[in-house]
Parts: sequence; structure tokens; C-alpha cells
Amino acid sequence: MTQHLTIDGGTIAYDVTGDGPLVVLVPGIGNSRGAYRFVTPRLVGAGYRVATMDLRGAGESSAQWPSYSRTDIAGDILALVRHLGGPAVLVGHSISGGAVTIAAAQAPELVSGIVELAPFTRAQSFRFGDLGNSRYRQGAVKLAGTMMGSLSSWKGYLDLAYPGRKPADWSADLAATETMLREPGRMKALQKMTQVSPADAGAQLGNVRCPALIVEGTLDPDWVDPRAEGEAIVAAMPAGTARLEMIDGAGHYPHAQFPDETVALMLTFLQANARA
Repeated sequence: MTQHLTIDGGTIAYDVTGDGPLVVLVPGIGNSRGAYRFVTPRLVGAGYRVATMDLRGAGESSAQWPSYSRTDIAGDILALVRHLGGPAVLVGHSISGGAVTIAAAQAPELVSGIVELAPFTRAQSFRFGDLGNSRYRQGAVKLAGTMMGSLSSWKGYLDLAYPGRKPADWSADLAATETMLREPGRMKALQKMTQVSPADAGAQLGNVRCPALIVEGTLDPDWVDPRAEGEAIVAAMPAGTARLEMIDGAGHYPHAQFPDETVALMLTFLQANARA
């Protein structure tokens, strides 16, 4: 059942299922909390209280906000954890990987661990030679179109971001995403999120004190070398804080494309770090 948390600037939609230590799942841009549809039942079945939330601007949250930075999203996440009663393990995908980094650094008493799925947590450097990687080049072109407000570019990006096999409900999920983004203000929110720098998250990597799991797909089109990006995130955190796991064949959405492998990694991490 959808619930709404009113915070400064609007309302955040969320739902809660199960009992046990709290796990908060936060999607990436252009997605609703339904992005975790394959993950939530598995975590609930393993004995966790799972909250999934919509980003500001997306899903059933308010569409229009003053800003859409990772720091803003971190504030929304922490407001939900306070409302539900922490501490929590935070799981963030893409832009929300950066947001959970900030949340963990800002409120360590509320965060017992973070899982970052294909995270945009560091400022990216561009080299012309990177365009020689066709997967990266195609993804960059589609994201550039999205930054200009093109829904068709976003749909094209999603097709690239699920290389090889796609979820069984791919067509229905893509249609639902398109319907959501056609609602007033939502495509503009997506557009603004693509334009926000991850520098605020990168600046907090060294301040994370809780355990962290970084998960990257080997075929993620957002990086020329996804492993190198994951290793750089781990290296920027205090020694011994984070570890990197790669999912072979996964693109930018390992939790929807390879849910069994992703959940297996998450459960091992949760067993060690989730607290009631």
C-alpha cells in the first residue's frame, strides 16, 4: 500500500513490507520503486522489513521540487528512516548510490550499511578515446538526448542498459515507465537529474564509516570500464570499509536483470550488517 511522507518541498511515496531489520531500497532516475519488484519479496522472505521509496519527481512522489541533487535525495532517505525508525541498511541504484553515500556520511547513527548498485558516486572524467567503446558511446548519446528532454532517448538508453536478456515483464515495465514520465513535470525532473553533478557524493566517500557493498555489471554502458569505476569508489572510502562485486553480463540494472545474483550478494551483506 502506498504511503506518503510529507517533507519540506513535497511528498515522498513509499511502501513497507515484512518484519525484521529495516532495509530501504531507493531506485535510480526515471524509475519508480517498482524497479525493486524482484528484490523486495526475496528480502521480505529472508526476514527483513523492506521499505521501497520513489525518488522526488518520480513514481508517486511529488513531481516538482526546487532541486534534485544527490544531497537532496539523501535528505529524503534519512527523513524516511527517521520516520520508520532506524537504523537501516540503505540500497541505492545509480544516482541513489551517490545519495546513500551522503546519507551514511551525514547520519551514521541511522545507517548500518550501504549497498550501491551501479552507482554514480564520483564526478566523471571524459576522454575522447572513450568513444571508441561502442557500448559506452551509444549510452552516452542516449543520455545526452535525455538531458535535452527526449523521452525516446531515455527509452533507447534503457534498451542499451539491459544488454542481452531482459526481464520477463520488460514490455509492460517499459510502458509503465513511459506512462509515468508523460505525467506533468516528471520528464522535466528526469532531465534535471541527468544534469546534476555527483561531486557532492564523491566528496563524502572518505567520510563513510559503515560497511559498503558496491555492485557493478560487467556490461554497464555508463562506463568504459565498470570494474575500474567500482574499484575507484572502493579506494575512495576508508580502507576496509567497502568491497566490490561484479555481476557478469549485467548492465546498469543488475537488480532487475539479474535479481538472483544481486539478492544473493545483498543477503550476505545484510546478514553481517543489518540491525533491528
